[in-house]
Amino acid sequence: MVKLRGTPLDAPLYQIDTDRGVEYWNCRAVMAAFSIGEDVSDLVPSGLHVPDTPLGVVFIADYGASTLGPYAEFVSLIQVVDDEGEQGMYIPYIYVTNDSAMAAGRELLGAPKKLAEISLSAELDVVSGSISRPAGTPLATVVVSPVDRLDPGLMEMVLPEGTPFYSLRYLPAPPGGAEVNELVKWNSDLALHEDSFGDPLAFSGPGSLTYPSCSAVDPVHRLKVKSTIATMYVEFDLRLRTGEVVRTGPALS
Repeated sequence: MVKLRGTPLDAPLYQIDTDRGVEYWNCRAVMAAFSIGEDVSDLVPSGLHVPDTPLGVVFIADYGASTLGPYAEFVSLIQVVDDEGEQGMYIPYIYVTNDSAMAAGRELLGAPKKLAEISLSAELDVVSGSISRPAGTPLATVVVSPVDRLDPGLMEMVLPEGTPFYSLRYLPAPPGGAEVNELVKWNSDLALHEDSFGDPLAFSGPGSLTYPSCSAVDPVHRLKVKSTIATMYVEFDLRLRTGEVVRTGPALS
């Protein structure tokens, strides 16, 4: 078993088993899938291409437990195609509530993680997820009324099994050092929980993605909603693999 470790050397902020990756259990999430109503090609590094009418996904999760500890997460995704024509999702914005998750994501995958206030709650007939940064300044909210069992075909259309994710691992260098500029490709395995009747805990229903505040510091609103495809609520376990570098060079940024 090989472990990837952060610093300090005698008390690393994170440790990851390279065979199993990062493991999550007792997770809940809301997500909105939509067509993006604005040109977002400037958010994507070279080597990836944005379709004419790209799919966007915003995912807000509460990870009840993980090998990095419990935390909540907000993720924005843009549909992209690589130079060989393979479809994937690029991450322009991602926020967490846990310093271990932030450090591991940035250092190993290049995921542009920041700390923020993120919540997921159920009230009345809706489940809602929200992000604020700073506290009291709401940036995005996803709400869904989980009235229908999720059609597996809908999930496969939004995030097909095996969909690769991309992030830009950029590390500036001090004088005399070597800059790192790498496009990283990685995958995750999601296993839906089942209820006592053997049915997946995955639901869809009426809902929305809104951006209450437009922040120049955290411009998650750049992924504007042209039309909503689906809003969903799921409960699951997750395994995140460490990924591979697929492209290097200063032209990436």
